[in-house]
Amino acid sequence: MALSQGAALMEKAIGHDNNATTEQDITNPGRDRAKYADPSGETMKALVWNGKNSVKMEEVPKPRVVEDRDVILKITGSTVCGSDLHLLHGSVVQLEKGDILGHEFCGIVDEMGPAVKGLKKGDRVVASFQIACGDCFFCKQKLSSQCEKTNSNTMENGMYGGRTAGMFGYSHFTGGFAGGQAEYTRVPYGDVNLLKLPDSVPDEKGLYLSDVLATSWNCVVDTRIDPNDTVAIWGAGPIGQMCADFAFMNGAGRVIMIDSNWRLDYVKSKYPKVELIDYSTLPKGQTVYSKLREMCPRGPDVALECVAGEYAKGWAHYFELQLGLETDTSEIINEMITSVRNYGRCGVTGVYVGYTNHFNIGSLMERGIRLIGNGQAPVHLYWEKLCKMIENGEIDPLKMVTHRVSLDELDDVYYKFEKKEDGMQKVFVETKFSAPAAAGSPALTRYRK
Repeated sequence: MALSQGAALMEKAIGHDNNATTEQDITNPGRDRAKYADPSGETMKALVWNGKNSVKMEEVPKPRVVEDRDVILKITGSTVCGSDLHLLHGSVVQLEKGDILGHEFCGIVDEMGPAVKGLKKGDRVVASFQIACGDCFFCKQKLSSQCEKTNSNTMENGMYGGRTAGMFGYSHFTGGFAGGQAEYTRVPYGDVNLLKLPDSVPDEKGLYLSDVLATSWNCVVDTRIDPNDTVAIWGAGPIGQMCADFAFMNGAGRVIMIDSNWRLDYVKSKYPKVELIDYSTLPKGQTVYSKLREMCPRGPDVALECVAGEYAKGWAHYFELQLGLETDTSEIINEMITSVRNYGRCGVTGVYVGYTNHFNIGSLMERGIRLIGNGQAPVHLYWEKLCKMIENGEIDPLKMVTHRVSLDELDDVYYKFEKKEDGMQKVFVETKFSAPAAAGSPALTRYRK
């Protein structure tokens, strides 16, 4: 927590740049009620960051329209993402106590600023997890995750050599915007960052256009799958699962998934064509590399990383992470690089925050491996196409959803999700504004008696 909040203080001392065209650091309307809270005095439930490894539900002010293109949404559905665990653990810097979390959500238009076009009160919409202006160099190409006008964070610019777009509920490092794990959310540039949902797409399916579907699709098409390729996927979570589906859709001949525990059993039940490697049960002397070479002697054509860089497998990286000597472990990236065939392609879509040690640059260079940072997925580039695919029955996001939970228990759900308890894979979080459960949605699970 000290590192995260220290970085936030450093950013305040340095000062933001002047590139952003929407107000920054509105992570909780209660911090300046006169400016950011609804004048009615109405409050709402919201999940806030409460320090490293701690989140809690709080009653906070409902947000108000701050800028002319703002939309205030009544949230009808949100979820918990593996990326949220990086916030829980304090791996992403510049979080402050009381920041409202949640970057994936859908809802109903409740209020709008006077300059919003193409939307009306009552419209059902889904938000992209990134906040785009709609008219900068990247936005004109629908590369919304790299918008130049919605994040003025100086530290991110210095650390990365460029900024990402502002993001909902993902710290001041990405602009400082309140997230959607709440009953209401303010959406800047609402007419750009909200997609209308057709009546045939219920919230339980449309919600996932906000991130997981676009992220998985981007991972596959950005890394590139050629006809009959063998694709190895590290990570059997929702992103990995959808990557498996999308890999086959894009011509893969085989998909091999690497993980451990019950998640592989879940994949086997839902995706029978996927071949599985449980690295935790490999016999002594066998590695993921040797097992993959046994299954495909030259190695896979493509490797996709759907895990993230904070999960160390070996003691050296574990202690280096704990001591702050690196922010991300290179173990999975190295495993991918050595496992793929010469001139193979490795796509990285799991979240990596900063710096890593012991990276196998020699294998990368000598064997001609293509290492591709897939970036934060440009949701706007894909979400209309993916929505049509849901309408046509080509994609069923509910395949990855195991639980329906209530917003008022979301703090408990975070800890269960973190520990992979109760077979929790992907959740749909309902609010008091949610419609009755759609066909195929899991029944509501209550954890508090």
